[in-house]
Amino acid sequence: MAEQGKEHVGIVGVGRMGQAMVRHLVKNGYGVTGCDIDPKCREAAKAAGARIVADPAAVGKAAKLVIVAVGYDHEASSVMLDANGLISTMGPGSVIAMSATCTPEHVKMLAAKAAEKGVDVLDAPICRGAQAAAAGTMLTLMGGSQAVFDRCQPVYKTFSSDIRLLGDIGAGQFGKALNNFLLWVNGIALIEAGRLSEANGMDLVKLREALLLSSGASDALKNWDNVSFLWALKDMQIVSRMADSAGLSMPIAGAIKEMVKEGRRIKTTNPPDWLGTGGKMAQ
Repeated sequence: MAEQGKEHVGIVGVGRMGQAMVRHLVKNGYGVTGCDIDPKCREAAKAAGARIVADPAAVGKAAKLVIVAVGYDHEASSVMLDANGLISTMGPGSVIAMSATCTPEHVKMLAAKAAEKGVDVLDAPICRGAQAAAAGTMLTLMGGSQAVFDRCQPVYKTFSSDIRLLGDIGAGQFGKALNNFLLWVNGIALIEAGRLSEANGMDLVKLREALLLSSGASDALKNWDNVSFLWALKDMQIVSRMADSAGLSMPIAGAIKEMVKEGRRIKTTNPPDWLGTGGKMAQ
């Protein structure tokens, strides 16, 4: 049951990440209202303890702090700005926490639109993937005012072991974009290093253990089974747009953007066997 005195939380997008948020919030005594376009996700979130409503407007009517956990810029715009979107029912004193992965400029635009209704936006993308979501050990990178950060921090602490306020609106998305850029650099390098090692008859499990003790270590190598490449192209498209906007030449980023397409295929079919599983890695 929800505990008195705790903020009622809304979640738009109760898919894999949103469902994990629901479970941790309910476990910590928060009431949750959510919605999703997928009936299976709605049922799973309901089973986890959320009250399910028809659309974002109904979520905004039920909660003054709403987390948006959708996948793309256009989805974030839709759930906020459409006729049945959040700001149709939310007003002064309300906060929309944008935990979708968007471009910094897109979140700034959404924040400006919300401000017209007196609604604050917190830029709050989440990192570390599905396993961390299930364990409640995600990293949340935030951008926004100190007051809004302070209000939302207890909510995010239920499913994030680490939270960092990086600056104003857009800083959270920028931080996540750079984090993911470096992740995919390492992910592609591990495919190439693994192929070279296999061609030379190396025991990848023993090599991995040694590399983790030295400068060849990376989070991607440590958690190779969790490196899925599922969202890699989207991440690199965001980095590419940011580079274009800044007028910067980023040849490594451009190469990685193309290479993650093949990286996803390799990871789901015949990846280097860094963990000694003898089969496909987790997607």
